[in-house]
Amino acid sequence: MLGVAGVLSRISELQGQLGLNAAAQAPAATGGTSGTRFASALSSATGAATGPGRGAGPSGGDVVAAAKKYLGTPYVFGGTDPSKGLDCSGFIQRAYADLGVDLPRNSWQQAKAGRPVASLADAKPGDVLAFNSPVDHVAIYLGDNKMIAAPKPGDHVKIQSVYETPSAIRRIIDNVPAAAVQDMSSLRPAGLRAVAGGGLSGVPYAELFEQAGARHGVSPKLLAAVAKVESSYDPRAVSKAGAQGLMQLMPATARGLGVDNAFDPAQAVNGAAKLLASHLREFKSVPLALAAYNAGGGAVHRHGGIPPSAETQAYVPKVQKALAALGG
Repeated sequence: MLGVAGVLSRISELQGQLGLNAAAQAPAATGGTSGTRFASALSSATGAATGPGRGAGPSGGDVVAAAKKYLGTPYVFGGTDPSKGLDCSGFIQRAYADLGVDLPRNSWQQAKAGRPVASLADAKPGDVLAFNSPVDHVAIYLGDNKMIAAPKPGDHVKIQSVYETPSAIRRIIDNVPAAAVQDMSSLRPAGLRAVAGGGLSGVPYAELFEQAGARHGVSPKLLAAVAKVESSYDPRAVSKAGAQGLMQLMPATARGLGVDNAFDPAQAVNGAAKLLASHLREFKSVPLALAAYNAGGGAVHRHGGIPPSAETQAYVPKVQKALAALGG
């Protein structure tokens, strides 16, 4: 925001541009003529600067138009190239990128971008709708309870009814004329800044989760939830299969992550954050990343989703429940 000095400076600048300095500096005894002239000229100048096609930022309608260009594009898991296919978050990222707005890649990150909208009744065209907790699907709101999305494998970008209440609604674009915006943070995605927050008061090793989460772009609460399920925060835990430490890393996996001692909490949390970040980039889904953490990425690929083993089928909802308990 501009301070008082900044506002006065800007007024002076506009007065100079409009040839009104002398009038503006005239004594008050000259009446309201100079003030009226300046207000009228200022209104005219700012109106011209912010009118259609003259410096206005993109609108929600522009987002909708950009998104509709991809109708019919096939869904491809992990897809970011519309010539080959798009997944849900790749589609969202592409539509906004076409307007010069950078969004994070993953759906759970996009669900933290911009600013929150209270409910679907308050949503406007162009808002991002997020679904489930943890978030694993996103769409663009069109209005009238309709949205456009890349729904699932075997499908394509299409318009759908909003079939359930979104778990989050985010406004990336506020329809504020660019010339009127001094602090551009209202138009800038929040991205990972919203992810790396705290909220782990009283949780063992909270500082390690927050540091590793910020370092690798992983939610600290997600790391804490994994540790809760894996070891109940016990850095000396050893499983029957030989997984070790706070994050229950197998020795070979630990070595591949550069973890020399899985019983060292700092090394273990950093290694787990690195591993989860890799799975999130690969699978673009928190549940699938958790399944890969438990069963390996190869198993997730082979089964086209969460592997059918009883252990992994139980593991993913356990971590999701622990995450929800942490407010994640």
